[in-house]
Amino acid sequence: MAKAKVKRSSTSIDMTAMCDVSFLLLTFFILTATARQPDPLEIATPSSTVQYKLPDKGVVVVSIGKGRVFLDIVGQDVKKATLQRMGSVYGVTFTDEEVKRFQVVQAFGVPFGSLKQFLAMDATQREKSGIQSGIPLDSTKNNELYNWLKEARQANAEIYGIDLNAAIKGDSKTEYPAIRKVIDVFQSQKINKFSLITSSEGVEK
Repeated sequence: MAKAKVKRSSTSIDMTAMCDVSFLLLTFFILTATARQPDPLEIATPSSTVQYKLPDKGVVVVSIGKGRVFLDIVGQDVKKATLQRMGSVYGVTFTDEEVKRFQVVQAFGVPFGSLKQFLAMDATQREKSGIQSGIPLDSTKNNELYNWLKEARQANAEIYGIDLNAAIKGDSKTEYPAIRKVIDVFQSQKINKFSLITSSEGVEK
């Protein structure tokens, strides 16, 4: 007796649910992502073959170029604590909105007295305003870089229990006396070990 043939039907998978999940995840990442802030100071760092990556937290970077000094404190929690400590030193109170804005600023180079005005601007306005004249460090009475470093180190020690890793990012055309001023500030706080940020030169094989 012949076997009965079962009609074969093509299988199909409904991808509607998968597409919905994919779009939901994509939307979530877009809405929660923080856009990388543009560098306020273009620096052509010298090249080097040394391959060393700075830690993801507990780092403060001092950028030097065109006669100006900028500061970048890595880590939003440390930035927040540092700003609050600096406010206590100078007798200035910052709003929650100003603190949030400061936490996402990659680097800044303004005198402390102009910081509120700086935080009220968006990235485009900051570039056009010329407000970022650099952090003062020439006068012993108004060495704001010294205070920023001091408060950032104490904030990092309170949060992570370790000292900050310091780094200098200097333009290749910057003369040594400008670098020396920053090194003097480091040494005044007994920071004798720091990194120099360079661009990758590549190793010849």
